[in-house]
Amino acid sequence: MNQCYGNCEDEGKGKQMPVHYGSKEFNFVTISSPLATQLPQAAGAAYAFKLDKRNACVACYFGEGAASEGDAHAAFNFAAILSCPIVFICRNNGYAISTPVFEQLKGDGIAAKGPSYGIDTIRVDGNDVLAMYYATKTARDFCIKQQKPVLIEAMTYRLGHHSTSDDSTAYRSAHEIAQWNIHAPLAKFRFYLESLGLWCQEREQELINSIKKEILHVFSEAEKKSKPHWKELFTDVYKEIPDHIRKQMNLMEKHLEEFKEHYPLNSFAYKK
Repeated sequence: MNQCYGNCEDEGKGKQMPVHYGSKEFNFVTISSPLATQLPQAAGAAYAFKLDKRNACVACYFGEGAASEGDAHAAFNFAAILSCPIVFICRNNGYAISTPVFEQLKGDGIAAKGPSYGIDTIRVDGNDVLAMYYATKTARDFCIKQQKPVLIEAMTYRLGHHSTSDDSTAYRSAHEIAQWNIHAPLAKFRFYLESLGLWCQEREQELINSIKKEILHVFSEAEKKSKPHWKELFTDVYKEIPDHIRKQMNLMEKHLEEFKEHYPLNSFAYKK
């Protein structure tokens, strides 16, 4: 939540878009918006794992839209040629923003690309929680043992809009969304658990109410915290701030000191 608000406790120091989080503790690389840039980076990380002889692999997530980028080709080829321990996980949700998959691909989806690179490939129902878990676990075990890449194509559907600036009803019908809503992962898994007597509507409502309460609490706490100090604008690009950047920082500092009544500096965290 600190990351969503970009406050002083955000590990990204307010430099990322909301939900573009990352975690060193959980080996989770920061999310980024540019399409497919993470694919060759992930392949490179997997190659580093291989050279270091780590008993680990990389998992890289992307959509079917990103698979059309040149970086995807570079990553698949790099990983295949160098036998990198990486699991490529493509979420094929039917739309690259407003472009339906049949207008983007003439072949048999993304799974068809894997064998052409010599990559072992799995296509799975991305709306089936257990199928996804089993496919991913199997791919990971194979990847680490064989030291080879694996491609998973998860067939799913994007129920919501692409972003807050997108109105998906402009390019798909309400009926289409309603039909797919029946097959949504949470709905399917709920029906499955109910059939086993492990879940019920009452327990679900209790969980929803509890989670909503927790979210509103952390929202409130994150909102109260100060923003990162303005000097953080100049950090984390270079190990040592170069002279021309330091000059810009000093100019900004003088400007803020001279016109401080025009800036809400009290809302920013203190920095020596």
